[in-house]
Amino acid sequence: MELLVTGSAGFIGSNYVTRHLAKFNNHSIVSLDQLTYAGNLENLKVVMNNPRHHFVNGDIRDKPLVDNLVSKNPDVIINFAAESHVDRSIDYPEKFLSTNTIGAYTLLEAARKYDIPQFVQISTDEVYGSLSTTDPAFTENTTLSPSSPYSASKAAADLLAISYYKTYNTPVKVTRCSNNYGPNQFPEKIIPLFINNLLNNKPLPIYGTGENVRDWIHVYDHCDAIDAVLLNGRSGQIYNIGGGTEKQNLEVADNLIKVMGSSPSLIKFISDRPGHDLRYAMDCSKIYNELKWTPKIKFESGLIDTIEWYKNNVTWLKNITNGSYRNYYDKMYGDR
Repeated sequence: MELLVTGSAGFIGSNYVTRHLAKFNNHSIVSLDQLTYAGNLENLKVVMNNPRHHFVNGDIRDKPLVDNLVSKNPDVIINFAAESHVDRSIDYPEKFLSTNTIGAYTLLEAARKYDIPQFVQISTDEVYGSLSTTDPAFTENTTLSPSSPYSASKAAADLLAISYYKTYNTPVKVTRCSNNYGPNQFPEKIIPLFINNLLNNKPLPIYGTGENVRDWIHVYDHCDAIDAVLLNGRSGQIYNIGGGTEKQNLEVADNLIKVMGSSPSLIKFISDRPGHDLRYAMDCSKIYNELKWTPKIKFESGLIDTIEWYKNNVTWLKNITNGSYRNYYDKMYGDR
């Protein structure tokens, strides 16, 4: 099987590429990434010399480039490429709409044009909006109600993908996953941000009261779930993917402080961001029942492994936090 994987140098995409190539000796991957602030070739160092992997530096909105790659008839396109940080989407909504929605459109058009056998659109639980503390978990039939420019741009891409299945019979599958954590995650997201701050004895900025709830899944489990959808999922279908582990943001901070032997006094509550969803929770019974996939990594052990990864990769972390990310990091978190 030949795969075209976009967003391959980002957090989830890079873990998927390296994990997939290790699992399937007869598969090859062409990976495409624009190498913006969150795309890092260091994330792909394990496979850069692998003869079954070929990296291309480029933008999914570049129609001639996309057409050229897709014209070589990969068996599947998996689209991880996205602007993904909610805070950034509030500041730069046009960028999110352009990359996440128009970029998905460019890929879908190429898939339709060249009759690609599979297209997997990687999405997020944030498209569903917010739950109360007592609401049932999101199902694949939950009405979409995005709260941020980020989630709205992803919801638009999801709807467009499904429309291509209904209108053109493009064999599209959509996955919607809960919050990921693990190695290579860019340190603007809560877990690597907090680990980095604790390593440097800096405050942990927590929005509002810290009671916002997220379902957490290790990135390796997410990658395995995508493979289950790729190999056995049905076209035209949406599959929720979650870890079955709901945690308040304050609980996550407390867990990290405890494991890393830091002081609770480092927690600093800051003004809540606009449109901050209270709770996400995923009903994953569809993928459990249809594809026999379940998460394997417990949050507590996965968190310990993640902390160790960042401790063992301080150069990677320093290069990122001293690079193009620095100005944005200072703007968002430097004075808190």
